[in-house]
Amino acid sequence: MTTFRFSNGHIVTPAAVLTDATMVVEDGRIVSLDAAPVADTVAETIDLDGGWIMPGFVDTQVNGGGGVLFNDATTVEGIAAIGAAHARYGTTAFMVTLISDTPDVIARALDAVDEAIDADVPGVVGIHVEGPVISAARKGIHDASRFQDLDDDLMELMTRPRRGRVMLTLAPERVTADQVAALTAAGVLVSIGHSDASYATAAAGIAAGITGVTHLFNAMSPLIHRAPGVVGAALDDQSVYCGIIVDGFHVDDAALRIALRSRPHDRFMLVSDAMPCVGAADKSFTIQGRPIRVEDGRCVGADGTLAGSDLDMTGAVRNAVARLDLAPEVAAAMASTYPAAFLGLSDTRGALAPGQRADWVRLTHDLHPRGTWFGGVPSA
Repeated sequence: MTTFRFSNGHIVTPAAVLTDATMVVEDGRIVSLDAAPVADTVAETIDLDGGWIMPGFVDTQVNGGGGVLFNDATTVEGIAAIGAAHARYGTTAFMVTLISDTPDVIARALDAVDEAIDADVPGVVGIHVEGPVISAARKGIHDASRFQDLDDDLMELMTRPRRGRVMLTLAPERVTADQVAALTAAGVLVSIGHSDASYATAAAGIAAGITGVTHLFNAMSPLIHRAPGVVGAALDDQSVYCGIIVDGFHVDDAALRIALRSRPHDRFMLVSDAMPCVGAADKSFTIQGRPIRVEDGRCVGADGTLAGSDLDMTGAVRNAVARLDLAPEVAAAMASTYPAAFLGLSDTRGALAPGQRADWVRLTHDLHPRGTWFGGVPSA
C-alpha cells in the first residue's frame, strides 16, 4: 500500500476541491481521501506548487496521436501508440475513433480494440465508429465514397458482443427508429453527427434511444430561428450528452458559452477529436490519401476543411477555463466525470473518491501537464 500526501495545491473530488489532502491507494484503487494531513513518516509528500490533481481524463473521440491515425493502423500496436501519446496529456481512458471507412476496415478496427483490451493496453475502453452512415451534405473531412446505409451486414457487425464500449456516430435521417432501438438494445452508444437532419428528425432519433451528439455545432444542421436543426434538438433536450471541441477553431467561444447556459453542464463532454499530430514531432499527416496541414494548432485539408484537431485533453481543460469562463473543477468534470457517465464507466472512472480507480493527472497552476498515473503508477 502506498500513501501520498499532496500539499500546496488543489485536488478535485466529487464533493469539493481540497487544498491539502492525503490520498491512500491500494491495489490500484483509492482507499481514502480527505483533508486531514498525516505524519510525514507515513506518507510520500508531493508539493503541488499551486497546481492541481484531477481525475484522469476520459476522451470519447481520439482519431490518432503520436504520428498514428487509427484508420491506417487498426492493430493493437496502433492503438497502444495512440494511447501512449495521449497519456502524456492526462488521458487515462479513451475511445479510439475510426472515421468513415469500408466494412472490412470497420471489422478489423472492432476486432483490434477487443484484442487491445485483452492485452491490457493502457487506457483503451472501446471504439467510436464515426460514420459511414452519415450525410454527404455534412461530411466534413470524411470521404463520401465510403458512406453507406445501415444494412443488415453492417448492423450485424456493429451489434456483435465486444470487450469494450462501442459508440456509433450516424445521421438520424439515414436510419429508422427501429434500427436505433436495435443498436441501443445491443449496448451500442448511438450519437448524432455529420447530419443534416431537421429538428423533428433529430428529436425523434433521441426519443428512439440516441444518447450522444458528436462535436456539437460541427458538421450538423445549425440552429436557425425557423429551422432549429440538430443543434436546436440537442440544446432543447436536457438528457443527451454533447461532445464539444474547445480549440478556438471548431466553434466560436460565444456559441459554446451560450450552449453551456442552456442545459446542464453534466451533459457536456470535452473531446479532443485528436489527429496523429498530437504528441508527434512531425505535424503533417494524411487522411485516406489526402494531405492535412497543421498551422498554429489548426488541422485543415487542401480546401480548408477542418480535419480533426491538434488538441489534447489538458489543452481542452485549459481552454475551457480560459475561453469559456469555467472553474477548473467544472472543466475537469467535463473532461472526466461526465464522459465516464456517458460511457457507463462511473464505477471505475471519472472521479477521485474512495473505491475508484487511482487514475489521475497532475497539472501545474496554469493547467499544463506534470504527469499521469494509471492505477497509482506513473505513466512511462
